[in-house]
Amino acid sequence: MVYLADREFFPYGVRERPALIQRLTGLLTRLRQHYDPKLGVLACNTASVSALESLRDSFPDLPLVGTVPAVKPAVEASKTRRIGVLGTARTIADPYIAELTARYGPDCALTAIAAPDLVDFVEHRYAASTAEERLEAVLPYITEFRRAGADAIVLGCTHFLFLLDSFRTAAGDMSIHDSVEGVCRRVEALLDQGEQWAGPADRGRENILLVTGSLPLEPSWQERAAAFGAVAYLGRL
Repeated sequence: MVYLADREFFPYGVRERPALIQRLTGLLTRLRQHYDPKLGVLACNTASVSALESLRDSFPDLPLVGTVPAVKPAVEASKTRRIGVLGTARTIADPYIAELTARYGPDCALTAIAAPDLVDFVEHRYAASTAEERLEAVLPYITEFRRAGADAIVLGCTHFLFLLDSFRTAAGDMSIHDSVEGVCRRVEALLDQGEQWAGPADRGRENILLVTGSLPLEPSWQERAAAFGAVAYLGRL
């Protein structure tokens, strides 16, 4: 696997759609030139909501899997017919969330909340935080969703998965939903088509973690590279 962290353009949540499309088109072009991937995953809700359709048009020969907010399973789980979606400002502002809700749960009311502070918490404070601090970070949002009558909550940003245990603790009898299983199933289905699994000659290749930007990297990036796989290389794109 080759994983690209776009550190230079972070955070995506404050970017406008045209800027994200231009940025992601350029990055995907360079990834294809250097690594020729068989499949691509946009491991970001904001990127997927804003640019997935455009990227598929630009790269029709490359299967692309988006990280779409898990609205459908939340709708299916809701008994109160009220669901909540937590995401970045860009994701929440996009009409796509409301369209998903109307498609899968036309009888459901939607409460959508932007939480840029949680993205910042995961990026800069999560590693050194205590369980109590993580719970304190998510509680205000659970309280707001509960006040709105929502009983199924969608974590519409991949950063929030780091706080999944805290959300589940705070949520009580409210259900928490994310896109992990759906993305994995789709990737497996696409790789099973034809002969797209890596052959014997590809076994043993290193996983690669790439970052963008020229600024010095914090020590945590070396830890992320090591955690990415049994063997990982930290490079720049």
